[in-house]
Amino acid sequence: MWLLNPDKSGQQPLITVIKNNIKKVLKNINRALEKTGNTSSVKLVAVTKTVPADRIKEALDCGITDIGENRIQEAERKFEELSLAQSIKKHLIGHLQTNKVKKAVEMFDVIQSVDSIYLAEEINKRAGQINKIQECLVEIKVSEEETKYGLHPDKLPDFLEKAKELENIKIIGLMVMAPFFEDPEQTRPYFRRAYGYYSSLVTRHSLSYLSMGMTNDYEVAVEEGSNMVRIGTGIFK
Repeated sequence: MWLLNPDKSGQQPLITVIKNNIKKVLKNINRALEKTGNTSSVKLVAVTKTVPADRIKEALDCGITDIGENRIQEAERKFEELSLAQSIKKHLIGHLQTNKVKKAVEMFDVIQSVDSIYLAEEINKRAGQINKIQECLVEIKVSEEETKYGLHPDKLPDFLEKAKELENIKIIGLMVMAPFFEDPEQTRPYFRRAYGYYSSLVTRHSLSYLSMGMTNDYEVAVEEGSNMVRIGTGIFK
């Protein structure tokens, strides 16, 4: 049952705030799809880094099925507290160091931040040890920012060919982080470029997802072809 009435202080219960935020995000996604005539669906990943477990639970109660965490140590603590159902998909969206791969493979359904064949090989090895096929996205770098991780797009075709030889990895798409701009329109060229890479490879490599767009720019990302967005502040603010 939804808690629809304000509490005695006049504040809306948190679950109502989160529910309304999710509805707003979904409405904006649908508007972006309609704007371009796109009839595909968009997967919403709720970014839960720094979000307490009780608020994550409220988002799950509001219909969220995918959550994204940046740090393994923080995620491990919250996952234990939440006792997540198997139907909830857990995404690692933060940079992954090779010494954390074993734990990441044990904890996450999807690793979105694979940015080198060396990392992919380590994930494959660790997944093989527990008889798991690890779903992964390849993070590609579409900006010149030194603070951004990602595989150079020129190396992407060769990477995907080599990844096919890794039996315990399944590459299901690409992930992109555009530079932050106050005006989200400025992200459009980056998203458009990323979609160009994705569309040129999607059929040959059976890719399913182009993960791009966050709270500030997800509508532009969807307009430019994203079918997976990663929203934190827009849900939990």
